[in-house]
Amino acid sequence: MVYWFQKESQQVYHVTYIVAEMEAVMEPRKLIEFLEILEKLKCNTRHNWTTSGRRESVAEHSWRLAVMAFLLRDEFPELDMDRVLGMCLIHDWGEAITGDIPAFIKDSTDEKTESAALRTMTAVLPERLAGKLNLLFDEMEALRTKEAKLTKALDKIETLIQHNEAGADTWLPLEYELNLTYGNEISNMSEYTRQLRELVRQDSERIISEKPLENTDGGYCKNS
Repeated sequence: MVYWFQKESQQVYHVTYIVAEMEAVMEPRKLIEFLEILEKLKCNTRHNWTTSGRRESVAEHSWRLAVMAFLLRDEFPELDMDRVLGMCLIHDWGEAITGDIPAFIKDSTDEKTESAALRTMTAVLPERLAGKLNLLFDEMEALRTKEAKLTKALDKIETLIQHNEAGADTWLPLEYELNLTYGNEISNMSEYTRQLRELVRQDSERIISEKPLENTDGGYCKNS
């Protein structure tokens, strides 16, 4: 009798496990529907410009940020770079719904709105996958692990590199100073990111020396 009970428990557990696995599967149609949401990241533009004279999309920023993390795998052997890559890919997903808000305007309310938007998006995914993504985003927001700090540092540095590539004609007057200080603190999370941030700052200083800030009306310098 005891044996039968154990066997039945095992059978129930086995069935439960199979159902959970089935629920975790990303159905092809659900995948297509979710990609339709993420497609908005290709459409929604950021404050940055590209060297071709158009606005950069959120997706383009996230892609190159992920490339940075991929190329730096060997520089951070002590970190879980798969988690870093995951954070890079999902860090701006909420902007598929909210759109991008420049860092010098975004406040805590905007950040909460973007965070809530991401969770609205992941809610349509298989429960197990949604849970993993939400935990990854929570880790990134908490900014306590080295993986989260590296993601944040690279996020800011990639933004600055794009600013430099586009040139001072695309900068707001306030960015002549902001581009020298943005991301300084978080970039000190490692010697590598500190050095990388310093090189980017030197590039910004060179650009500023070549095109000093002149009197403006407070608008964009582009095409002025």
